[in-house]
Order: sequence, then structure tokens, then C-alpha cells
Amino acid sequence: MKKTKAGKSGSTGKSKGGTKTVEEYLAGIPEPARKTFDKLRATIRSVVPAKATETISYQIPAFRHNVVLVWYAAFSNHCSLFPTAAVMDKFKNELKSFTTSKGTVQFPLDKPLPVALIKKIVRTRVAQSESKKSR
Repeated sequence: MKKTKAGKSGSTGKSKGGTKTVEEYLAGIPEPARKTFDKLRATIRSVVPAKATETISYQIPAFRHNVVLVWYAAFSNHCSLFPTAAVMDKFKNELKSFTTSKGTVQFPLDKPLPVALIKKIVRTRVAQSESKKSR
């Protein structure tokens, strides 16, 4: 996996005082990041539990169902998915062509979003959170 300081440049949707709502975050995302971000958000939403809610956590959007399932963010040249380090490790071979860090994968704005892979990653994270809940 390629290692970087993912997210160091700052999310495009953050305001100086910190983002407090998902709507506020969305309002701060310019094109071309907005199109990719919207597709990433819709892809995540399509596989999280129906009762999952969107929230702001660490000043970026996240989907929560009992616990935070995944975080996601828009940056000037990529969108990121933060599914946790354990989930990232399970997909290390499939993520070789992407810039990653311990718990993050970056999707460049100039390439098609790997929707099927994102769905697999999010489903794995949901299953992981459910298995911890049932213990």
C-alpha cells in the first residue's frame, strides 16, 4: 500500500470554526470534488443499515449505527473513505492502486469511483460493527 499523510491538506468542506452539520460540510465542497463526493456518499448510504444516520465526527461526515461505521471527506484532489484500520487491512490487495494510510483510502477526482469496491469495504465494516455488538 502506498503510505501518505492522508488528509493533511484539510478537507474542502471544513470551515475555520469547524463543521457542525453535514449540510454545512456539503455547502463548502466545490467542484470537481462535489461530484465525486456525492457519488461516494450515495454509495455508502446504499449499503449502511437503513437506520444509520449521518453525523459530523472529527469535523467530517460519518455514518453512524450504534457506532460510527465510516467517515468520508472531500479534499482538493481526492475524496477519502475512512473505514478503520482493520477493514483497510482486509482489502490491502484490492487497494494497491490507491493512496492509502492506516485507516484511509483516497479516491482521485480524475478517475472513476470504484463503487463495487467501496460497497464491499462498507459492508465489511458494517458486519464488523455488528459482530462486536453481539458479543
